[in-house]
Amino acid sequence: MKISLKAARVNANLTQQEVADKMKVSKHTIINWEKGKTNVGYAPLKVLSEIYNIEIENIFLG
Repeated sequence: MKISLKAARVNANLTQQEVADKMKVSKHTIINWEKGKTNVGYAPLKVLSEIYNIEIENIFLG
């Protein structure tokens, strides 16, 4: 079952700002990724999957 970036973040009990801080990007970048306004590259997606403790294949990128 695939899960959205936002749902994965919420399930990990993290705020957008906390994820942004961990990834050393702006909160706005996280918002854009979650809304599908900008594409997430493979490297950041890999880091997100580690932060959220979910396999990349299970992340849905609207």
